[in-house]
Amino acid sequence: MNFYVLTLFPEIIDGALNHSILKRAMAAGHVGVETVNIRDFAEGRHKQCDDTPYGGGAGMVMMAPPIFNAYQSLKDKVKEGTRVVYMTPQGEPFSQKKAIELSKENNLILLCGHYEGIDERVIEEIVTDEISIGDYILTGGELAACIVIDAIARLTPNVLHNAESVNDETFSENTGKLLEYPHYTRPYDFMGRTVPDVLLSGHHKKIEEWRKEQSLKRTKQKRPDLLDC
Repeated sequence: MNFYVLTLFPEIIDGALNHSILKRAMAAGHVGVETVNIRDFAEGRHKQCDDTPYGGGAGMVMMAPPIFNAYQSLKDKVKEGTRVVYMTPQGEPFSQKKAIELSKENNLILLCGHYEGIDERVIEEIVTDEISIGDYILTGGELAACIVIDAIARLTPNVLHNAESVNDETFSENTGKLLEYPHYTRPYDFMGRTVPDVLLSGHHKKIEEWRKEQSLKRTKQKRPDLLDC
């Protein structure tokens, strides 16, 4: 699984992903993350990548040529038709279902906007997917891209030591719309709170039933909206 991130701030991507599980996955070659600095493809002495919007208005808009040229620089690395994901609050809400869908791709290009956004013609020309991580505004798409990469990469084979753990997580295909059940580990007694006896019973059927009951109970308490869908 290879991710190519078009951005004005590659250091944000590199800094956020160079840790823990993803760092090990990249070192082992299971996941690749390459940043492409859009500014490298801007013209002029000042490498200008933004300009005032036609029609007036506050803020600046990222110019089409540098973004398109940065995208074109990848033509020898990815096949024609590779999906280009634009991080935008106007996009489809990101979900585990979307992460699973995108994890089946061999390559993904993620486009990070900044300022007031990007020239609409870039979206019309190269973008295949628009994704939002929530109904709020960030200063740029880099942090959103890191979230999307993390969610997708952990679904890639060999990234997690225990691949089966993905199947029972909240929002996984196995759990449907139920939240995940509670987890416990040592010590048995912590501040007077003990581990439920059923988890120590060794009775796998009873443990499975308890976990299903807890998932339903937790969903009713924390996210009843999921049960109404």
